[in-house]
Amino acid sequence: MNSPQIQFSEHRLSEINLYKLQELFNLAAFWAKGRTIEDLSIAIANSDPVIHIWDGERLIGFARATSDGIYRATIWDVVIHPEYRGTGLGRKLVETVLTHPRVRQVERVYLMTTHQQEFYEKIGFQCNPTITMVLHNQPEIEPLPATQVHLQKSLGG
Repeated sequence: MNSPQIQFSEHRLSEINLYKLQELFNLAAFWAKGRTIEDLSIAIANSDPVIHIWDGERLIGFARATSDGIYRATIWDVVIHPEYRGTGLGRKLVETVLTHPRVRQVERVYLMTTHQQEFYEKIGFQCNPTITMVLHNQPEIEPLPATQVHLQKSLGG
């Protein structure tokens, strides 16, 4: 096995092969099986940083984050190819995300995990004792009409 290279991407969509990413997710991430190329493209376009690890032409690791750059960031889609687990690449991948300029200064970094709590605790994450809530996309929720939003802004709201 060659020494894998961690690659940072500022031009996310031009540097990641979405088909290889889809293949990695289908192989190694039960929570991401069946994601479409179109949806992956949108998710990556709206994420920064996007980190990927290659061993030659083989995509073996991936993670991305979203952040406001100051208060909150969330790490998403951390995955290592099964043949490379236990080599320290997963830790290096997460640490690379955490030291990225869009993430390293934020007050809190969140992530969600189903089975890997011990792995993330070794990096410094703690179980969140506060209430976490989720809202699955509700198509019947109506946004404020644009005229009311404009009125609030003009009133200093």
